[in-house]
Amino acid sequence: MPLFSARVLVSLRPSVLDPAGEATRAAAARLGVGGLRSLRIGKAVELELEAPDAEAARAQLELLSDRLLANPVIENWTLDLQHPS
Repeated sequence: MPLFSARVLVSLRPSVLDPAGEATRAAAARLGVGGLRSLRIGKAVELELEAPDAEAARAQLELLSDRLLANPVIENWTLDLQHPS
């Protein structure tokens, strides 16, 4: 069965405050890094999944992303699926 690699990027929705991002932006300013207008922190989840084909892999990863990896109330996610070579 083919092995698919994927990366799911999870980020807070634009309307949700990001205290960790704001604290990091303020710390960057204290380090002398100026000009940062916005800094938001998210997470990247890297996975490998065995599936019969890309459609099945995508369906499983979308389910996983919607129900487990991201909180759909406050987070968005994007999926980058790499086909086996």
